[in-house]
Amino acid sequence: MYPGTWARRFPDKAAFVNATSGETVTYGELDARSNQLARLLRHRGLRTGDHVAVFMENDLRYFEVIWAALRSGLYVTPINRYLTADEAAYIVDDCQAQALVTSSALADVACELPRRAPRCRSWLMINGVRDGFESYESSIAAFPAQPLADEPEGRFMLYSSGTTGRPKGIMRPLSGASIRESASQLAGPQRTLWGFDEDTVYLSTAPLYHSAPTGFSVATIVQGGTVVMMPRFDEIDALRCIEKYRVTHSQWVPTMFVRLLKRPAAERNGFDLSSHRVAIHAAAPCPVAIKQQMIDWWGPILHEYYSGSELNGLTNCNSHEWLEHPGTVGRAVMGVLHVCDEQGHELPPGETGLVYFEMTGTPFSYHGDQDKTRSAQHPQHAGWSALGDVGHVDADGFLYLTDRATFMIISGGVNIYPQEIEDRLILHPAVEDVAVIGVPDAEMGEAVKAVVQPARGAVAGPELADELLAYARQHLAHYKCPRSIDFVDALPRLPTGKLYKRLIKDRYWGDTGSRIV
Repeated sequence: MYPGTWARRFPDKAAFVNATSGETVTYGELDARSNQLARLLRHRGLRTGDHVAVFMENDLRYFEVIWAALRSGLYVTPINRYLTADEAAYIVDDCQAQALVTSSALADVACELPRRAPRCRSWLMINGVRDGFESYESSIAAFPAQPLADEPEGRFMLYSSGTTGRPKGIMRPLSGASIRESASQLAGPQRTLWGFDEDTVYLSTAPLYHSAPTGFSVATIVQGGTVVMMPRFDEIDALRCIEKYRVTHSQWVPTMFVRLLKRPAAERNGFDLSSHRVAIHAAAPCPVAIKQQMIDWWGPILHEYYSGSELNGLTNCNSHEWLEHPGTVGRAVMGVLHVCDEQGHELPPGETGLVYFEMTGTPFSYHGDQDKTRSAQHPQHAGWSALGDVGHVDADGFLYLTDRATFMIISGGVNIYPQEIEDRLILHPAVEDVAVIGVPDAEMGEAVKAVVQPARGAVAGPELADELLAYARQHLAHYKCPRSIDFVDALPRLPTGKLYKRLIKDRYWGDTGSRIV
């Protein structure tokens, strides 16, 4: 189904709700507004295969821009709302967007974009207007709310996180189908794995520029459910939303679980969470002890998956499977898993290597970067691709992720994976967040260092460092233990849960030119 179908069936049903203000967009309103924008873009000359970009905070208008593109054969590129003007303009220009929709809340950055991305012809702003922009609301009001005659299916063109250089667009060809017939495919995993349906109330906790919350929100609408969008994440507000809106499905990243569990029990208990049937998490492997505590608290409703914006494969596990295989991110439900060594030779179960998915059909490519596309592909097997994660599978086919290949520390010739160390240190009550990196060492090549954000009430200093080092030695092999600990007020982690380790490493290795993009 797609919004037009549901708008005819229940036009007054809430499609989207702002969790903070309670503002609601109905299916009838979503259908009408997305049709108006689709017609405006067609009038401006955008045709099937052209691009539109959206640079916006979490706002209910976000979704009508997405649906306008999906129902008019356009590629749509959400842009990270935290980018600088240079970084955002690079994406607008690189994807060859011919229209951009932004908001007055981001006007200080947005107003720098037209002169930096001159190929974009239409600049629209919601909730106000600045020089160089047209009023979004006034512009679409001039067009009828009826759908286009053809309505070809559009696609997302998402950009990689760019932690080690400029981000790259993840490109797939358009299907050529009509969105009226093909929309159901946009909710495949959500429907088959996690039971999304017309009665679903989905809590979206993360920024909409990220692939998962946007994709899950689209899937909710395809199924005729309701999306409750948090403008920004707060752990107690999230619990309050589950109770207030009778949320059935939700999505999280492990740092959100950590923040929930760090709050005093008196603050986080007492909410009615009885409607909550499915809590989905991904983005990074969850520390075993953290996930066990969440299952103990919420019950066996946690579902974990592993995938990427590239959609080259997908694993999944429910709570019962995880309890039998603690630490797993699941078995492959889309694609075939392969774990290979540095030469590309496949490894047996239990041995650690680079994780590949074998997929049939049209592979993804990185827009304008053949070298990056080739680097993601297996050296011998066409159709096998990797996202840079290291791990192993067990005898039952369950995948366990060790870390990102680029984060591995080599100390005295020994490979050390920071994730294991971070998973242990985060359990200490004085640690709010932690990143483990390798730093230059004259004798060993690299030495293990922990960079810690202290929890509220904890005092950074030599005493806390000694306490954390002793704690690490109690629980980790000697060679994995940090040689030193530094403290920071906050780690460079975005609301998606993404930690930009390269920015931390630059402090110790010298600026590599990387930026948060």
